[in-house]
Amino acid sequence: MKGVQKLSNRRGETFTGWAFAAPFAVLFVLFLVVPAIYGLYLSFTGETLTGSGGELLGFANYTEALTDPDMWRSLGNTLWFTVLSTVPLVVLSLAFALLVNLGLPGRWLWRLSFFLPYLLASTVVVMFWSWMYNPKLGLINGVLAEVGIGPVAWLQDPKVAMISVVVTTLWWTIGFNFLLYLAALQNIPEQQFEAAAIDGAGKWRQLFSIVIPQLAPTTTLILTLQVLASLKVFDQIYMLTNGGPAGSTRSIVQYIYESGFTGYRFGYSSAISYLFFAIIVLVSLAQYKLINRRSAA
Repeated sequence: MKGVQKLSNRRGETFTGWAFAAPFAVLFVLFLVVPAIYGLYLSFTGETLTGSGGELLGFANYTEALTDPDMWRSLGNTLWFTVLSTVPLVVLSLAFALLVNLGLPGRWLWRLSFFLPYLLASTVVVMFWSWMYNPKLGLINGVLAEVGIGPVAWLQDPKVAMISVVVTTLWWTIGFNFLLYLAALQNIPEQQFEAAAIDGAGKWRQLFSIVIPQLAPTTTLILTLQVLASLKVFDQIYMLTNGGPAGSTRSIVQYIYESGFTGYRFGYSSAISYLFFAIIVLVSLAQYKLINRRSAA
């Protein structure tokens, strides 16, 4: 009887668990699994925005995408943005967290100042920085004029447009990484610093021997999240430069959007999106193997 009762209780717990998970599972299947499968199907067809051309094309879309110079240029812009943005977003957020953790007066104000921009909508951020970058009325060129430097076309010059987007992204998103680092710093036991000080270790020695090693898991998390977020960049570039000038800032996500909703080629844009998905998976696997190799060492 006890065995039957335990089995009955276990079945009841299983049913309750599935009942609680069912709403999420239904939404997950409807809004993620089904669209993903349907998108994969579309990538093998000539489907258009008007609903025509739904015949199967095999791998024709993938072959065209792999030989499309605009696709490769957009992918190159995305990778370049990832490189330019990831390093400062990690290094500067760590530096700011270290400064605030030192016990500066008004730490709450510093925390608020660094994190507040992250809470702003992308449209607000873009509107603010568009005025800052204005060649004639912008604050940045106004400051440069005061020191005798001529105006710079921040968003119109292909040489500096991507850097301008990176600066905007840095100001906007650094608060999230800063908060993660600050939380990790506050979790380092104070006894470790006291023991190091007794052994004669100075602040720099403590930084490289205690702080940075203790922050390794947080740094790994931030690097992973940052690389994935940078690869999927779209909104700030689209609103600041619309991919210009001359396509110098157009990201791969914007090219997917334009292929589907401007060029009306749903099948082709789906093929590009799945190629991009494969690249993201490869990057994630490479990061995972690198992290495991360092952990094993």
